[in-house]
Amino acid sequence: MDIVGFLKSQFICHLLICYIFIVSGLIINFIQLFTLILWPINKQLFRRINCRLAYCISSQMVMLLEWWSGTHCTLYTDPENYHKYGKENAIVILNHNFEIDFLCGWNFCERFGVLGSAKVLAKKELSYMPVIGWMWYFLEIVFCKRKWDEDRKTVMQKLLNLRDYPENFWFLIHCEGTRFTEQKHQISMQVAEAKGLPKLKYHLLPRTKGFAVTVQCLRNVVSAVYDSTLNFRNNENPTLLGVLNGKKYHADLYVRQEVPEDEQECSNWLHNLYQEKDAFQEVYYRTGTYPGVPIVPPRRPWTLLNWLFWALLLLYPLFKLLINMINSGSSLTLASFAFVIVMASVGVRWMIGVTEINKGSTYGNNDNKQKRK
Repeated sequence: MDIVGFLKSQFICHLLICYIFIVSGLIINFIQLFTLILWPINKQLFRRINCRLAYCISSQMVMLLEWWSGTHCTLYTDPENYHKYGKENAIVILNHNFEIDFLCGWNFCERFGVLGSAKVLAKKELSYMPVIGWMWYFLEIVFCKRKWDEDRKTVMQKLLNLRDYPENFWFLIHCEGTRFTEQKHQISMQVAEAKGLPKLKYHLLPRTKGFAVTVQCLRNVVSAVYDSTLNFRNNENPTLLGVLNGKKYHADLYVRQEVPEDEQECSNWLHNLYQEKDAFQEVYYRTGTYPGVPIVPPRRPWTLLNWLFWALLLLYPLFKLLINMINSGSSLTLASFAFVIVMASVGVRWMIGVTEINKGSTYGNNDNKQKRK
């Protein structure tokens, strides 16, 4: 391992990265709080400002993938559609198989200049999470409780509110509802058999209600649906911890433009789409490639420059404080600092744990348990 790789694997570097992310994020959250005064005066200005502030947070995560780990992403798509990416509103369907698939989705947004305005359909619990959850609140992210009877009205209203959004945006949606595991896949296929639906080999059954409502509410402002299927070469199973350790992965993303012909038939259309996605995965596992022309979108410098700005701003006072504490010679002061380090390490591990598959949502499992009662 070279010296750079060795440094990237050191826990102290991970702590510093997370320190910059958390402190800068809380500062930005605080600024976002003050932008609320703009909402009744100039809603569109509020939105434009919060797109930029949100970019300052989410781009730090993308920086880890692009610059820290050096993960390489190849896009397989139709060249005729390539020039439209980032220049139109779109719904982006993503598969949910990997711990960092959300990060690859953000990377896709960043390469085409829509990261700051990107929207998602997220579970309500995330809205209470400092930094990212609070950032999403000001970005008008659509949160749901995953109980459709309670969610339908709220989700529709929030989606309709996006019809006059001033920036081009992509609405990212994981139609499977939860990340793929073998246990959830078995349960999902039992449901498919009970409902007479074709079984899938590499995906869970898509949740059609949320997607249908999204298409219905955004039909007049969204130009297309981008179906995106992600995979990693050499059967790699990437993790956020691996990215933090500077491990380089190679992602392949197949993107094709689709338009549901009839919003009333969204359910059948989505099930057919997932059968096609399954076939694409089969081809990838057999040949190591997707159909379409391979293109590597250029990496933009803004994620790195944004991170360097916050690093220079926040590391100097941290090191100055540390030196003053050491010079003081106070046992209580040093013990307090050690306690903060321990708590920070616990916080870092917790944030990483949120993305881990084996500690992920039990959403699919709970659904099946409720049906058996």
